[in-house]
Amino acid sequence: MTEPRLDIVAIGNAIVDVIAQADDAFIANEGVAKGSMRLIDTETATGLYGRMGQAIEASGGSAANTVAGAAALGRRCGFIGQVAQDQLGEVFVHDIRALGVEFATPAREGEPPTARCLILVTPDGQRTMNTYLGASQFLPAEALDRDMIASAAILYLEGYLWDPAEPRAAMQTAIRIARDAGRKVAFTLSDAFCIERHRDDFKALIADGAIDILFANETEILSLNQTEDFEAAVAATAGQVETLVVTRSEKGAIAVRGGERFTVPAQPIDAVVDTTGAGDLFAAGFLAGQAEGRSVVDSLTMGAIAAAEVISHFGPRPVADIKALVARKLG
Repeated sequence: MTEPRLDIVAIGNAIVDVIAQADDAFIANEGVAKGSMRLIDTETATGLYGRMGQAIEASGGSAANTVAGAAALGRRCGFIGQVAQDQLGEVFVHDIRALGVEFATPAREGEPPTARCLILVTPDGQRTMNTYLGASQFLPAEALDRDMIASAAILYLEGYLWDPAEPRAAMQTAIRIARDAGRKVAFTLSDAFCIERHRDDFKALIADGAIDILFANETEILSLNQTEDFEAAVAATAGQVETLVVTRSEKGAIAVRGGERFTVPAQPIDAVVDTTGAGDLFAAGFLAGQAEGRSVVDSLTMGAIAAAEVISHFGPRPVADIKALVARKLG
């Protein structure tokens, strides 16, 4: 097995986030569950955008946020995702490359446009995401940079991209490429609603040994195992993957590896401003720690530091120097 050229390559939705503040009444009037993610069509996206308050635009996408965070922590990263040949597509490509992340997926011609996520943030920091997948759901297996995947120590996949058939097939191909190259595969369950749609597929991936590192939050691990018993859910999944990482918001996070359980507290912050990207940045910190050869506990701590930074401001990517924050905490 050759020495990896990259630490992490991620495959995910290439999305530009449109973030606006909203109150609970607005969320209720839209008929969506607060704190959830839903997929919307073109008409719904246009209507909601017109009703939203003043917004900021920032490149997002779950896996893209993760490699953005890992790159900010000094890791060598690549990203594979589909944009269209339009203004938002140019914004996404510029932003990801400006972070030092390798990106070479050709832009798609014609309709639909580049994906966007309309995010409503309530005063308590909860984000309700309305995602128009646009071009991102048409990532074909032929667009995969096979050399990039084979050269990365870790392939990271987001569950959100499992919905459309074309990128699902692309990710299955990517798993085979990574496995054939002797690399590790990490997967995030992404969202409980995503699990409801694809539970059987996700459980099959886990049972078949396709995933080395599995990321979930508390709600997702319960949904995956269809139980309200957290310990039972963790036990049911931990034995099937090399490493299980579960975030628990203010209760911190756990990891289970080789039958041993590790726990870290949440990092203290003054106020939760916007939880967008919290799980993505936790994964960034953990994977960066693993790429550096750190312990499970230190990697969890890096995840907690990165997540705390991103929820202290609007937007899904780091603003402060998270590498310096980690250095002060862990050296």
